[in-house]
Amino acid sequence: MAEKMTGDTLKNALAGLEGWAKKRGHDAITKTFTFKDFNEAFGWMARIALIAEKSDHHPEWFNVFKTVEVTLSTHDAGGITEKDIKLAKAMDKLAGKAGKSRKA
Repeated sequence: MAEKMTGDTLKNALAGLEGWAKKRGHDAITKTFTFKDFNEAFGWMARIALIAEKSDHHPEWFNVFKTVEVTLSTHDAGGITEKDIKLAKAMDKLAGKAGKSRKA
């Protein structure tokens, strides 16, 4: 089981993520991605789904047209773990310049 991050470990991990923030009222991180259109947003989600399935760590997400709101937390650990940080980095990498982000 993954270990929940706290204190400076969590602070340093979040500092390495662009546009991600702690979700208010939850032990989770969140980010909103905005793509060119629905096709680009859905294609990105499909690629992330393959990564998530392979790592057995699935995002909580909400998609409307070209916008995807993502929340990451490791439920088994009761909070944010290295699994969330790794998935967030993969999401950012695949979004590249296409997925302009804004904090949720």
